[in-house]
Amino acid sequence: MEPLQAVIESFPYIISGMGVTLGLVGLALALGLMVGIPMAVGQVYGGKWTGKLIAFYVWIFRGLPNLVLLFLFYFGIFPLMGLNVSAFFIGALALGLRSAAYQTEIFRGAILSLGEGQMLAARSLGMSENQAIFNIILPQALRIALPGWSNEYPILLTDSSVCYAIGVMEIMTRGNQMVTRTYQPMPIYFACALIFILMNYGGLSLFHALEKRVHVPGFGSSDQS
Repeated sequence: MEPLQAVIESFPYIISGMGVTLGLVGLALALGLMVGIPMAVGQVYGGKWTGKLIAFYVWIFRGLPNLVLLFLFYFGIFPLMGLNVSAFFIGALALGLRSAAYQTEIFRGAILSLGEGQMLAARSLGMSENQAIFNIILPQALRIALPGWSNEYPILLTDSSVCYAIGVMEIMTRGNQMVTRTYQPMPIYFACALIFILMNYGGLSLFHALEKRVHVPGFGSSDQS
């Protein structure tokens, strides 16, 4: 009964880290969205050098592991700048900037899938390029990109567990602490895995419901049953 007792005693403490984990994921997803959409527009409609700079950013942040980014910010960049920021902020920032690189590619592909005809039609109606982008291109591109963008949620959810390395009190950090107290690693980590699975399922269910709500028959992805 010792493994079961360890889980019963540890579960309330571990599950209290759900709020921290969801906070990391939510902030990272929002940051990636705010950075990714402008960069995707810049890649498609910006000048040559703008596109190259954005492509360089995407290349750098897609090539660096999350753990390396966390250590660079936590032990390098912010201390060198003389800034004392929380581990939670650094975790959300590192995850968000890396997610922005992937989201840039998601939105860029969605914009390109519309073809040049959409821009030409908007310009022929007297719209400026900026008006056409914000009123014609982006509303369609965001709907097309939603299925791909929603996949960032489970990716960020699993990536958030590396934040234990800088002491963020998320699920895995609390799980590791309980392992050192109970000496029952298998049941404790199994409980952590179960929590992640349930969070993954719940979040994706919400995103799939959103996809169905905004889906237009015959537009973008195929109809969903």
